[in-house]
Amino acid sequence: MKLAAVDIGSNAIRMQITSVSQYEGKINFKKVEYLRFPLRLGLDVFNNQKISDINRRKFIKLMKAFKILIDLYEVDDYMACATSAMRESINGKEIALEVKEEIGLKINIIDGNREAELINISLNKFFDEKTYIHIDVGGGSTELNLYKEREKVASKSFQIGSVRSLEDKVATPVWASMDKFIEKHLQNEPNVTSIGTGGNINKIFELTQPRKNKRYLDLSKIDEVLAHLGILTFEERVNKLNLNHDRADVIIPAGKIYQHVMKAAKSKKMIVPDLGLKDGIIQLLYEKNKAKKPL
Repeated sequence: MKLAAVDIGSNAIRMQITSVSQYEGKINFKKVEYLRFPLRLGLDVFNNQKISDINRRKFIKLMKAFKILIDLYEVDDYMACATSAMRESINGKEIALEVKEEIGLKINIIDGNREAELINISLNKFFDEKTYIHIDVGGGSTELNLYKEREKVASKSFQIGSVRSLEDKVATPVWASMDKFIEKHLQNEPNVTSIGTGGNINKIFELTQPRKNKRYLDLSKIDEVLAHLGILTFEERVNKLNLNHDRADVIIPAGKIYQHVMKAAKSKKMIVPDLGLKDGIIQLLYEKNKAKKPL
């Protein structure tokens, strides 16, 4: 079985094609194709409320390329989800309809709660009886999910993201609202473990040069990385640290969001599982199709 996930974010657009097979009673998920294209839709939307004509044309070309790959790989099922930028854009629905009519690729414009639900599907194995705060920072929004004794007890999406922060488009009351949400649900919780998802926290994790097989980050390490990044110029981040151009400018504002949430939650440690929306979509598609197409 082959499944495809398309994640249309505010800073970049990703597609992953995964092959699912069964061997000795175990289900195996193997990534056979992964593409990330740096199309920053959020820059248009957070400044001008709509996707520009030039980025609209690029987006449609990219969706054509993705659809060709989906067909070439003979994918059994796919799901394309658009998040903050397209759901806030006044022409987002219009562009999604154009893609469906011209290319035959259906785009689901999802809200923050649905985005969080899909991401959480891939994270279930990390939860136990302890208290966790899942932090997912995108280009346009941050989703927070709180878990106690394996149950999700609260969830909320905030209009705070890396691109939005870079463009100084985060309203001050939103930060206060986030802090109140955390305080309300985590008061008197002495040991909260964070789970961080998103491209920027994965890159921060890589920059700490972690030990093999260790997927944990201490808050102090995040502080160190952000301090180091802060003294480097944009060009130094690109050339010395080998960061992509569209990562080098947003990694600090994104990192500060994770940092802010962890400090508000009094969390000292973060799990960085290298999972995200695309992984949740793949898992959802597998559950949907496993009865129809036995492995």
